Amino acid sequence: MTDRSLYTNHNGDHNGDPVLSTTALSMVFGGLIALDRVDLKVERNSITALIGPNGAGKTTFFNCLTGIYPPTRGAITYQPEKDRQINLKGLAPDRVTQLGLARTFQNIRLFNNLTVLENVLIGCHCRMKAGLFGALLRNRKTMAEEKAFIDFSYDLLVRYGLQASVNELAKNLPYGAQRRLEIVRALATVPKVLLLDEPAAGLNINETNELGALIENIRSQEKLSILLIEHDMNLVMKASHTIYVMDYGKLIAVGAPSEIRQNPAVIKAYLGEE
Repeated sequence: MTDRSLYTNHNGDHNGDPVLSTTALSMVFGGLIALDRVDLKVERNSITALIGPNGAGKTTFFNCLTGIYPPTRGAITYQPEKDRQINLKGLAPDRVTQLGLARTFQNIRLFNNLTVLENVLIGCHCRMKAGLFGALLRNRKTMAEEKAFIDFSYDLLVRYGLQASVNELAKNLPYGAQRRLEIVRALATVPKVLLLDEPAAGLNINETNELGALIENIRSQEKLSILLIEHDMNLVMKASHTIYVMDYGKLIAVGAPSEIRQNPAVIKAYLGEE
């Protein structure tokens, strides 16, 4: 199951049109420069990887994109449509999600004592319109909206192979299925950009191969862009259109997988550790 056909065709249907980009993005904690003028572009309908050693600043970069940290300097430009630009800098995490950025985390953050379906429904919450008043009254409009989101959530579970576990508690799923559920819950927000923070962490070889196929399937089925932080180089090289390499908060290389694989600076900083 290591055939390249499981993953992205690097001559695929993405283009140079950016859906998300950063300009000179910097993050300083006290005297520590965690991000140092990072310029990164995620092309529309592409898979972009961000790699680097532990402590390089990758998760800090995700936290700035998603509103968890307000960047010290620089710009975050989100372009959901070609003629519409939004500055994400300084926006709260819930607003960033509503606008179309969704993420997963290094450590799985499911609601363990809720069912698989309930976890996905929580992902739908940012798009619900009923509000507290409607939820209390339980009127016809509210109930119709709830049914629509239940149907939508179940369809997502069917599409990504979790329908048999719909009523299982999340904590009872195998680890690989929990990873998949976290991604499906992120998809329930209907994002235009999906940020995956080390999704292969803790997976075995077969599960990682299945994850690679899942990532490409999501890109093509949902027509979205994916930004991937990952340490599994086999997955990164097969899945990505473009790879950015970070070390000590700075970008040291960017290019196609074939270029990154042979870049001396990358080999010294990161790939040489493998």
